[in-house]
Amino acid sequence: MPRFALKIEYHGAKFCGWQKQSKQNTIQGTIETALSKLGLGRPPIFAAGRTDSGVHALGQVAHLDIPTKFEPFRLSEALNYHLKAKRIAILDCAIVPCDWHARFSAIKRHYVYRILSRRAPATHTEKLVWHIKKYLDINAMQHAAIYLVGQHDFTTFRSAHCQAENPLKTLDQLTIEAKNTSHGFEIHIHAYARSFLHRQVRSIVGTLERVGAGAWSPKEVQKALEARDRMACGPVSPPFGLYLVDIGYAEDPFKK
Repeated sequence: MPRFALKIEYHGAKFCGWQKQSKQNTIQGTIETALSKLGLGRPPIFAAGRTDSGVHALGQVAHLDIPTKFEPFRLSEALNYHLKAKRIAILDCAIVPCDWHARFSAIKRHYVYRILSRRAPATHTEKLVWHIKKYLDINAMQHAAIYLVGQHDFTTFRSAHCQAENPLKTLDQLTIEAKNTSHGFEIHIHAYARSFLHRQVRSIVGTLERVGAGAWSPKEVQKALEARDRMACGPVSPPFGLYLVDIGYAEDPFKK
């Protein structure tokens, strides 16, 4: 049975996350419904990352097995026809080996979090950024981020509902960049790791915001990390500023 890899983009604001849930509007459920309209039944789809409610994706990757031959381009075009009103797009499609897995074959994940800093309300970027009216100290946030890079016990920065057996993770990069745009000042926080704990990125961003606002010192982030206590974490940032940007594999399944 052929296995297909899909590269997927979606606007997550109106979805209850990736994972299919009973009587809930989800990304997985919507794509499976589109597949059923192609006469393919509802084959299960396995994603590289199960994004939360409200979180967006620019390069989510998933795989599925279908019991009929389909040209990858035709499959992506047919799915896009049924998904065009849902704010979900199949960017690419490829046939992969039967033992290839969107989640377990991944070697790196890249997330970005967008913060819009301006007094005026967000209009065009509503539900696409975290809108903060006050000034944030980028240098202080960058200083604090240094303490989080590397292999650590990230108990402080994971959800109480996280199902991972081990809180030990390696954060390869955590970079913060400022962008002066025509619509305001944006801060982009990039996080790279092989894998993340549940809500780890949003917990880190919420804590870094406290540093940028002057409520915390950079050193307090190190103390929070070393506490290995969820209560030591800053407020969790809202989901709609977070984007799953890219999934890395030893061999790019979409390389032509």
